[in-house]
Amino acid sequence: MQDKRVSKSEFKAKALEFFRQIESSGESMIVTDHGKPALEVRPYHGAERSPLEVLRGSVVRYDESASPIEEDDWETAQ
Repeated sequence: MQDKRVSKSEFKAKALEFFRQIESSGESMIVTDHGKPALEVRPYHGAERSPLEVLRGSVVRYDESASPIEEDDWETAQ
């Protein structure tokens, strides 16, 4: 399906109406400047991620977590 096109001046006058149309239809809208595409307005589809998924791969494993760390090992651990 082809995206709807609207001029900047028309978009400015009816922005809230266009936002509602985009939210309800889920389709993009191209805003033109002198007939040329300038902007694309589309619904936001954020990626929902669990907190564990966000942290995955960010924690370094340390086998001897209860033993003291040597000074030269501390530099490489950072």
